[in-house]
Amino acid sequence: MIGALPKARNYCARQERCQQEVRDKLYAWEVPTKEIEPIISQLIGEGFLNEARFAEHYAVSKSRQKGWGLRKIEAALKQKQVSEPCIRAALKAIDKEEQEGQLKKLVAKRWEKEKEPNNFLKRHKVMAFFLRKGFSSAEVEVAIRGL
Repeated sequence: MIGALPKARNYCARQERCQQEVRDKLYAWEVPTKEIEPIISQLIGEGFLNEARFAEHYAVSKSRQKGWGLRKIEAALKQKQVSEPCIRAALKAIDKEEQEGQLKKLVAKRWEKEKEPNNFLKRHKVMAFFLRKGFSSAEVEVAIRGL
């Protein structure tokens, strides 16, 4: 059977991971608890695990590919137990102008998709959708006004 460290290296090499994901995977592989933190430390030392790099990659990709707002990205990173300084740096890595442009396109698309004939209710439904996606009401309001 392959050892836990090489297996963990392979797991980290496939895509960016946060420490908690690796910890959870090691527990799933039934690695003894006393061996987990030394493995995490070694992976960090070898460059396989970098929380700041993970957070930045995660934030930028969720913004671009999933159309998530800053609030949802921040909440997801907190759920993954990423440190506050890494979260702040990751959120700064997102291009604000790019995100605003993307939000405008997404709002326009959602507006057309919404079947509600009453404009007030339609506006409310579109607003609620983007609030769930992690955007602030002010950001969504600006995008809706731009229609």
